[in-house]
Amino acid sequence: MTIVEYRGFAGVRLEAEMIGADNDPAVLLIHGAGQTRKVWTGLADSLQKAGRRVISLDLRGHGGSEWPDDGRYDFEALVEDLRAVLAQMGTRPVVVASTLGGWIACAALERDAALLASGLVLVDLPVDIDPSVSERIGQRLREATNLAPGQAQWDVRLFDAFDTDAMTERLAGVASNIAVPTLYVRGGISELVSHGDAAAFVDQLPDGELIEVDDIAMVVTDDRADALSAHLIDFMERRAPRSSPEFREGSDARTFRDALGCFATGVTVVTAMDPDGLPIGLTANSFTSVSLDPPLLLVCIANNAGSAPILREAGHFAVNVLQIGQQPTSNRFAGKGEDRFAATPWEVGEFGTPVLTGSLGSFECEQQDVHDGGDHFILVGRVLKAIFEPRRDPLLYFRGKYRKLHFA
Repeated sequence: MTIVEYRGFAGVRLEAEMIGADNDPAVLLIHGAGQTRKVWTGLADSLQKAGRRVISLDLRGHGGSEWPDDGRYDFEALVEDLRAVLAQMGTRPVVVASTLGGWIACAALERDAALLASGLVLVDLPVDIDPSVSERIGQRLREATNLAPGQAQWDVRLFDAFDTDAMTERLAGVASNIAVPTLYVRGGISELVSHGDAAAFVDQLPDGELIEVDDIAMVVTDDRADALSAHLIDFMERRAPRSSPEFREGSDARTFRDALGCFATGVTVVTAMDPDGLPIGLTANSFTSVSLDPPLLLVCIANNAGSAPILREAGHFAVNVLQIGQQPTSNRFAGKGEDRFAATPWEVGEFGTPVLTGSLGSFECEQQDVHDGGDHFILVGRVLKAIFEPRRDPLLYFRGKYRKLHFA
């Protein structure tokens, strides 16, 4: 078992346990309110034995994940946490989520689902967010607070942020937009959702299945892990089989991204000044030299990146190549909701661009040309100045993970 960390919305640290081989298909487990990743222990073991790599995540304010000082536990923050984790995983897992975790997963996969996940399994999900359901969830949270001091497994402030009206509005019509194979698992005598409501929800899914486990109310219990795992393994072998991935034109974009991930790259942060003289920047690894004479380089920027409009129009920009100790910098500039430069050493370079101090190399450039390239644009720069440190090792990125050199 390995402890792994992800960065959620506004940089919140999210902790998870991972078991299984790196090359096995991934499954991401998301617990419900007032629980932790430990609720999945039995299921995780079964899935690992079936040849799956299992990541059990603690939501913010639960278990080993950060309990943010600002008490930010609104539903949208939880949704953005999950989207951030999926983006950092470097593969498209099957997401398995129960109760509150199921609501979060539905909202997170309402858009770009096929880019983030290969399947979704919803367990014990109340599809009608009515006051009685909310009260049952609230009662579970209250019971958790009755533990001895220091023993609570979730932040008590979470209950104050539990806004049923906001979630109802956010989740309205979400089912019809979840564009991945989805399995709904319901306890046969569930008090959280009726058979009719569950069936109606599944009918709205573009590609949905309903399974009911007889004679139990809640499926997510240790003593029924065998029943749940049997259904999950069957679903995954049919809908997310263990096979060599293949991309063909017209396939989903994430498969193509996974194929490109087989090419190891360095990691850069591209920076510039906005019209108000404030620094902006983002992480990019689509970077290469173009010409030695004249000295040209290029970097590819996603059109939907927050800093893209400024970089497209910038007369000057810098490409900062990161060294092995700058992984936090890479994460910071790849995330959202954080003052990226406040926690990053930098200075204004000779040609007016933000230069990240301590980088492996920094190239100050004058914009030479901009070319459209599908969902990215290609920014070509004429190098005016380059500074570099040849004695440091690079920060590498391969198959969705940071790597380091294994030889001199």
